[in-house]
Amino acid sequence: QVQLVESGGGLVQAGGSLRLSCAASGRTFSRYDMGWFRQAPGKEREFVEAITWDGGRTYYADSVKGRFTISRDNAKNTVYLQMNSLQSEDTGVYYCAAGRSASRVRVSGYQYWGQGVQVTVSS
Repeated sequence: QVQLVESGGGLVQAGGSLRLSCAASGRTFSRYDMGWFRQAPGKEREFVEAITWDGGRTYYADSVKGRFTISRDNAKNTVYLQMNSLQSEDTGVYYCAAGRSASRVRVSGYQYWGQGVQVTVSS
């Protein structure tokens, strides 16, 4: 069982930056791939970025390429999402998730989810 708690969201102007954190409970965090997803009002939850259990490989959506960076610290049971050059289209609730599936870019590939944190980008 893994419990996830996101933090670091808020209101930021377009062009600004935020860093989201996701703290995990349990001793098995390092066995899980981790992903970040987001959901805008009226839209489906979409993949943002993912990182393998050992941090050796990352995956990202084209919409965030070059702007967002995922990282993890297994010693701290935490995964991060550094978001730079934020745009109004990045507004939404951001969720972190843990999974052990090869489907790292799909919602269905993750077993555990946080409660989400709001990110609002004003233009």
